[in-house]
Amino acid sequence: MVEWLASYGRSKKNGVTRTLYTKNWQSAQLALEKRMEECGLQVYYDDVGNLFGRLSAIEENATTILTGSHIDTVIDGGKYDGAYGVIAGIIALQFLKEHYGLPKKNIEVVSLCEEEGSRFPMTYWGSGSMTGVKSLEDVQGLTDAQGIPFIEAMQEAGFGKGNYRDPKRNDLDCFIELHIEQGEVLEREQKSIGIVSHIVGQRRYNVTVIGESNHAGTTPMAWRKDAMYTAAELIQHLIQKAKETSPELVATVGQIFTEPNLSNVIPGKTTFSIDIRHSEEHVLDEFCHDVFAQFVSISNKHQTQVTIHNWMNEKPVKMSESLSEISESILTKEQIPFKKMTSGAGHDSQIFGSFCPTSLLFVPSHKGISHSPNEFTRTEDLEKGIQLLIKILYTLAY
Repeated sequence: MVEWLASYGRSKKNGVTRTLYTKNWQSAQLALEKRMEECGLQVYYDDVGNLFGRLSAIEENATTILTGSHIDTVIDGGKYDGAYGVIAGIIALQFLKEHYGLPKKNIEVVSLCEEEGSRFPMTYWGSGSMTGVKSLEDVQGLTDAQGIPFIEAMQEAGFGKGNYRDPKRNDLDCFIELHIEQGEVLEREQKSIGIVSHIVGQRRYNVTVIGESNHAGTTPMAWRKDAMYTAAELIQHLIQKAKETSPELVATVGQIFTEPNLSNVIPGKTTFSIDIRHSEEHVLDEFCHDVFAQFVSISNKHQTQVTIHNWMNEKPVKMSESLSEISESILTKEQIPFKKMTSGAGHDSQIFGSFCPTSLLFVPSHKGISHSPNEFTRTEDLEKGIQLLIKILYTLAY
């Protein structure tokens, strides 16, 4: 099924490009809709384009156990990211229906319309709409790279017109997301399953250093106010401090721009990005406070000025301990090697985790490669993940 779903949006580089509300996206959702119906599930959409396959409970007014992941991809991405969780959910519900009949609680698999933010500057549109974190107000004025408004794209795809049910949910018992790791920890440590305890908090900043542009040949070194030189020392301090603070803390400078960006002119302005992640809020607080205090000191030493703009501040999200214990019990009994771990990447579980009990489970990614046509997970690892999901859903719903 992985190759089948990847055919909807297959790129020339053998990757997958399936961004929100595009033709490829619509074709994939329609194909999944048909597959869910063939499996005997009750199928429906909500008004933002999330697709659901439902195995209804025997009992009326029962709550709903939700599983699944996102259907959208990055540009030229891999075939497993998100899609695996959707496919696993469909297979699990079909197996449960055929072998055990109707459950005591409703079970639904969801193909979430969007998570990546690869078409519009908006992430977690699917899960955010279901939990009330996102609304139509948040997408007003958003356009893609071609200038197409978000609302227009949504309506052209048939959604956002009130023809489907409101996406906000109040019946969810829990959410279980099966996903590829997108890292190489499980493969390196030869573990089959990762049980996530926390999804890390993320803080992102733009740091701007203002110095003084001047002639590269006639300005003595001692008199310079070099913005690039200051930025280089700030970056060195950031990375060194991250290495000393905690093995789980990561800090990344992924973008840097300098002005006037000429080979014979001392830079007068340099701007760089910072991405900092850790699973504990107090560690992020202390690290950022100490690092940025030192930034000011270093900048003053070089007679430059530094400004720090925080534009993302996502708190760490703890996964459900009781759901994790179910997974641990199953894996221990089956003698399947697993690892308790944190997730350094954001997932829809991050949104659901603040809304209802949530479990995020990983299967290994070969060499840790993801968001790439080279993304790969072995079939036996995919199968172990699905078998675990089936057992979890049976434990919770039957």
